[in-house]
Amino acid sequence: MATTEATSDSGSRVSLDGRRRWLALYVLCLGDVLIVLDSTIVNVALPSIQADLGFSDASLAWVVNAYLLTFGGFLLLGGRLSDLYGRRRLFLVGLTLFTFMSLACGLATTEGFLVAARALQGFGGAIVSVVALSMIMTIFTEPAERAKAMGIFSFVLSGGGTAGVLLGGVLTDLFAWNWIFLVNLPIGIAVFAFSLVLLPNDRGDADDRRLDVAGAATVTASVILGTYAIVNGNKNGWTSAETLGLLATAAALLAVFLAIEARSRSPLMPLGLFRLRNISVANVVAVLLAGSMFAWFFLSALYLQLVLGYSPLEVGLAFLPATLVMGAGSITLSDRLVMRFGVKPPIVVGLSLFALGLLFFARAPVDGNYAADVLPGMIIMGLGGGITFNPLLLAAMGDVAPTEAGLASGIVNTAFMMGGAVGLAVLVSVADSRTSSLRDAGDGPLVALTGGYHAAFLVGAAFAAVGALGALLLHAVGPPAQEQEQVPATPEPAQESAAT
Repeated sequence: MATTEATSDSGSRVSLDGRRRWLALYVLCLGDVLIVLDSTIVNVALPSIQADLGFSDASLAWVVNAYLLTFGGFLLLGGRLSDLYGRRRLFLVGLTLFTFMSLACGLATTEGFLVAARALQGFGGAIVSVVALSMIMTIFTEPAERAKAMGIFSFVLSGGGTAGVLLGGVLTDLFAWNWIFLVNLPIGIAVFAFSLVLLPNDRGDADDRRLDVAGAATVTASVILGTYAIVNGNKNGWTSAETLGLLATAAALLAVFLAIEARSRSPLMPLGLFRLRNISVANVVAVLLAGSMFAWFFLSALYLQLVLGYSPLEVGLAFLPATLVMGAGSITLSDRLVMRFGVKPPIVVGLSLFALGLLFFARAPVDGNYAADVLPGMIIMGLGGGITFNPLLLAAMGDVAPTEAGLASGIVNTAFMMGGAVGLAVLVSVADSRTSSLRDAGDGPLVALTGGYHAAFLVGAAFAAVGALGALLLHAVGPPAQEQEQVPATPEPAQESAAT
């Protein structure tokens, strides 16, 4: 197919030839890799930031938490705004905000300034993240091309986090912590310029531009309060009045949001979407996948640093094989598996590999050797991630109309984010509890610490195993080529919006 063409609800037509479609994909991936890298690149620089700006141990967490709060809180709203007012426009707004706030972070000289800049950076990152995914789903409508494009994008999502650890270690060791933020500037400027040339300028849903303000306010407040309670749960105590009060308030706001959506004529999130089995199941699986991935990513990094004594740069290099395997699987294997077997089998196999890899880490000893005790698990996890993300994203978004692609992207991104936050909180609690009990039993510090990680890895493996079982409920069991009615190769003008 040389050209993809679709008609928007506003009547405008856009067409992208084959070469421009793929160039647009690379621009979107480059924009999104900034967001993915930034979610992990800061972790290895935290000690340097603390020493330079005078953060206390308690306040240092807000360098990460401020970003998570706004990123998670505005995913749904950002996705819906892109559907209503144009995806390229929102992508450029989010990218501009993210890039300027990266500059502000790099120039920060006080605690408060850095935390505020990180919060605004998360807001811009949320917009870029949801719009990039929704644009890919609407630009690529032919099943084989969509599977290939999503395989490339999945590599950015899955491999970018591990690459962030490596890049953060290099920049912090060779230059200073400021450069983990300043490196975003030239990339952000380049993406902005290429976006103006390559991304189609859609006008959004012109028939109904009403925004569900009440729904947007309640769900955003609910997610922010819930995220705040989760990321501070271990510090404040899970049964403390503050944590329970925030979680109860978040739940109440969510109930109000659902009541508003059930009655709204222009809902922010049409509840009918969740009658589609793939959307509901895929988002639950995404939560479990994120929980298991955080078990691997953060806890294995801690094991390497605190038990085996690796430097930040050595930790990044230790993850490099997983990144390479994940990239190879996402780009060269994932789309072929989807076209051959459909979305269900790759998800089940990929999550099973996640469970196996985490079980391998759960036996890593105190005096572990990288080649024998770490590398095999890294390769298994890399392969699992490489074949899982693409079909899971296709399952989560494949059933929705282009006019709701931004919303579906916001939902699945929120599921990943909340799954990661909840999963990490649970896993850290498990690790801390097990470590404390082993110390009380008389084990040495490193033995107790390793035992805590082992317990958390086992819980993470359970997350992945349950996710694999849940994926069996997906209804799209055949290859996409056999499901043309769900993803038409040539969209009908009355049903499809612009390939944006």
